[in-house]
Amino acid sequence: RNMRQTLVHFRGRSDKWSFALLIISGICNLIHHASCTSLYKKPFVESFEETPLLVAVLTYMGYGILTIFGYLRDFLRDWKFEKCHLAREREEQKDFVPLYQDFENFYTRNLYMRIRDNWNRPICSVPGAKMDLLERVTPDYNWTFEHTGNVLKDVINMGSYNYLGFAENTGTCADAASECTVKYGVGVSSTRQEIGNLDKHEELEILVARFLGVESSMAFGMGFATNSMNIPALTGKGCLILSDELNHASLVLGARLSGSTIRVFKHNNMQSLEKLLRDAIVHGQPRTHRPWKKILILVEGIYSMEGSIVRLPEVIALKKKYKAYLYLDEAHSIGALGPRGRGVVDYFGLDPSDVDIMMGTFTKSFGAAGGYIGGKKELIDYLRLHSHSTVYATSMSPPIIQQIITSMKCIMGEDGSTLGQERLCQLSENTTYFRRRLHEMGFIIYGNNDSPVVPLMLYMPAKIGAFGREMLKRNIGTVVVGFPATPIIESRARFCVSAAHTREMLDKALNAISEVGDLLQLKYSRKNRHGNEGSDSFSFLESHQD
Repeated sequence: RNMRQTLVHFRGRSDKWSFALLIISGICNLIHHASCTSLYKKPFVESFEETPLLVAVLTYMGYGILTIFGYLRDFLRDWKFEKCHLAREREEQKDFVPLYQDFENFYTRNLYMRIRDNWNRPICSVPGAKMDLLERVTPDYNWTFEHTGNVLKDVINMGSYNYLGFAENTGTCADAASECTVKYGVGVSSTRQEIGNLDKHEELEILVARFLGVESSMAFGMGFATNSMNIPALTGKGCLILSDELNHASLVLGARLSGSTIRVFKHNNMQSLEKLLRDAIVHGQPRTHRPWKKILILVEGIYSMEGSIVRLPEVIALKKKYKAYLYLDEAHSIGALGPRGRGVVDYFGLDPSDVDIMMGTFTKSFGAAGGYIGGKKELIDYLRLHSHSTVYATSMSPPIIQQIITSMKCIMGEDGSTLGQERLCQLSENTTYFRRRLHEMGFIIYGNNDSPVVPLMLYMPAKIGAFGREMLKRNIGTVVVGFPATPIIESRARFCVSAAHTREMLDKALNAISEVGDLLQLKYSRKNRHGNEGSDSFSFLESHQD
């Protein structure tokens, strides 16, 4: 297709040499695509349908109207016609350096407050496949909330990261955590380097290393801090970090705290990554042009807002080609991908030793808390001495450790049952079914066909709040996301599929989504709604053509 476009573009030109060079370039491009395809053992299908032009225009208009009325309301607040509930400077402090930047709070005051009731809803049960919500009302348009005392029972939970259904208060995991609490207590009250290193911590780290297929591993009490506090221990001044543009805030913060030079490549775009790698090798550091001390590539397994899966075989190929290091964040993919639940490395059938730093969290598939880093023994020994999360942070709680150990052994089949494998299969089936049904209904959904994170595009700001409220009226709990967490015209609802969801639950949720989609006119997809899966098989090659 590239060659055909080149021929059309240069038809009738006299510069034969340029024409010939472009033909050769097209042939090389095709060879590159073929080599990329050979890295994958199965079809790699991802869908990112373009935003319809009319929808994009109306979305910008919606934000424009909200902004105009926001300035109008700020004018009324300045003249005391309307009360402002947010923190503001006192009159007697107006000559001081301001603590609050008025413009920074503009979005919160005038846009977020309109739909604030869709977030921070209090839950009063286990956040499993179903949950109970405390009902609340607002007397002042979402500035404050009051609880009515009523409880919304059996709300289908389509928002929690409970991929394998281990967020539960009954069963082997809950029983083991209870026994561990009786024996060890809840807290440790010390760091790992002092007297907070329990035998349970070491048992967990040995198990995690075996689960990942690496030499050694280390556990941390907080998933966010696993990234933000360990990346600064791995890189510093004179190092280069190449980060995907859609990386999680914890990776971004860790990269900034490290003091390294940061360069961002387009999401999952291997041409963009390779260009940055090539430039880094050729030009070296700014001004001095000395070689970089380290080049570290930061990627995620599953991107939690896009539902996309990292093109790991290609990233590893580039990492080897340019002698860089690879940091893989498997927060959402560990336990949720692969025939054995070992994450994106298992999903692609790759060698774990090809990933230098394997990071993940226990907060999702394992129904617990904390995170881990796995890799070579030298790496883990170094982090034990230099990681702020080890030196200064309190050790992980014993019952949390036991929850992780029990659920991980269940996934590995070491509990003497097939429950773990059954949940992995159920999650895969639920994901395929849920995505296929939404696609057939005519919604625009993002991400990989195998990703349990399913973003459904809403676009317009008014539809963010309306979708969340209408779904809750139908007893479905959902997560809606808008700017600035997403691009301004790409607001969405994000569903997280779980192995704990039954087909009946999914059908009920799908019927409600379809009903609300018709009500709010959300079925934007211009693709055929039935029988078009075959056309998507070309999306892998098409996504490489720039």
